[in-house]
Amino acid sequence: MPDISASLVKQLRERTGAGMMECKSALTEAKGDLAEAEVVLRKRGIASAGKKASRSTKQGTIGTYIHAGAQLGVLVEVNCESDFVARTDDFQELVRDIAMHIAAADPRYIRREDVTESAIAKEKEIQKARVINEGKPEKVAEKIVEGRMGKFFEEVCLLDQPFVKEPSTTIDQLIKAKIAKLGENITVSRFTRYKVGDTEQA
Repeated sequence: MPDISASLVKQLRERTGAGMMECKSALTEAKGDLAEAEVVLRKRGIASAGKKASRSTKQGTIGTYIHAGAQLGVLVEVNCESDFVARTDDFQELVRDIAMHIAAADPRYIRREDVTESAIAKEKEIQKARVINEGKPEKVAEKIVEGRMGKFFEEVCLLDQPFVKEPSTTIDQLIKAKIAKLGENITVSRFTRYKVGDTEQA
């Protein structure tokens, strides 16, 4: 059996949106060949999410989550292509999971493209000051800042965040796995997180 590295699994997950175990299984079957593993996943119907990403999502569900004690609540709109899929248990489960995740992880944006230029500039400024204060040379500062910006996006963007119920999977990968299973494009269009006494809503 070939030794399948974590970085190889990560590459395949990024390319296909499939789960960690599916990727490891496919890479084992493909003897560590990345391209062949992608073919294996495609045959299993798991790696088809990317092809559906351009399809219009006009149907869907407004999901809710109210935390115990009723001090924290979430409204989220998750869209798909048909009313039929919107009513399935699989889709409803996804919507509930996303609403619960938003309550726990408190994302500020849905995707990286939604982060304002001013927020990005401010974070870069903070991280650069930190790097300089840590005594790192100027020539490597930019590279370190870029690395830390990846962590910033992971913290504030819903799709980049590790799923609270399964941290080895991001919300983006969770959605892609459902796209592969249900055969329709799925998108998150908006959400609001309410916390009692907090006037600055997401």
